[in-house]
Amino acid sequence: MEDASAQPDFWNDNVAAQNTMRELTALKEETLTWRDLEHRARDAAGLLDMALEENHAEMVQEVENEFPALEKKLAQLEFNLLFSGEYDHNNAILSIHAGAGGTESQDWAQMLMRMFLRYGGSKDYKTEVLEETPGDEAGIKSATLQFVGEYAYGRLKAERGVHRLVRLSPFDANHRRHTSFALVEVMPEIDDPVAVDVKPEEIKIDIYHASGHGGQNVQKVATAVRLTHIPTGIVVTCQNERSQLQNKENAFKVLRSRLVELEIEKREQEKLRLKGQHVEAGWGNQIRSYVLHPYQMVKDHRTEHETSRTDLVLDGTLDEFIEAYLKAQVGQS
Repeated sequence: MEDASAQPDFWNDNVAAQNTMRELTALKEETLTWRDLEHRARDAAGLLDMALEENHAEMVQEVENEFPALEKKLAQLEFNLLFSGEYDHNNAILSIHAGAGGTESQDWAQMLMRMFLRYGGSKDYKTEVLEETPGDEAGIKSATLQFVGEYAYGRLKAERGVHRLVRLSPFDANHRRHTSFALVEVMPEIDDPVAVDVKPEEIKIDIYHASGHGGQNVQKVATAVRLTHIPTGIVVTCQNERSQLQNKENAFKVLRSRLVELEIEKREQEKLRLKGQHVEAGWGNQIRSYVLHPYQMVKDHRTEHETSRTDLVLDGTLDEFIEAYLKAQVGQS
């Protein structure tokens, strides 16, 4: 069994120090942003009073033109206040798993991957595909994506759960209506190895040849990495990098994130139990339905938010759904 997670103490101390500095920098920037907005609002109010006293119509109009920008900035900052979770500022790792149904669900999983990558692009997040397992005929069986940017996990955690698609199948010769499912997991990226206790003796590491589509660029050496966390049974694979070392680092990054997400889920289940509620985590509870036939509708079953613009949603326009979810969570913790 290979020990690839062990790092010298000075390295761990350095990572912890870097994370602390990153947090302090983020808090400083957030404070400065609020103070800047306060100063702008105070200056605008002062100018408005002066303009009204002097009956200066031009100056009144100039101040009024400033109000929309101030309101927009205030709305953005107020929205950011919804990100109060422990890991909401972190980068995100998102995994997609096709449900039962073969090609139909695998194609749906690929549609979701495209949707999330487009959403990441709209937020100027840096995105990377850490792992992708092609489907048997089309689509994907699974994929793991990384989103690097401010509040990536805080936003994308709203997408965790089962996504359901209803459409006329492009793979059915009789063009019948099919229902497909895919499971989306969202985890905060944990940069600090010290923050998650991963014991080397609890990890089984397998190195194997990365699966590819053939051709001259197919991998000639074993670079793909599979990690098995023995206590929980969690399995992580990474094969998209040409370097075995890079795949191993990415695999441990995903494993740490999965362990943190497992702990978050345990806390949420305990809160529900104390409230006398029980929700079975699994395929039976879809969070959102995407209906393309016989009508056009995307509906979130947690918030009842819906839209008929299925094209925009599948093209990555998710802000309304994410905002509705985050607002519904206020006061639920």
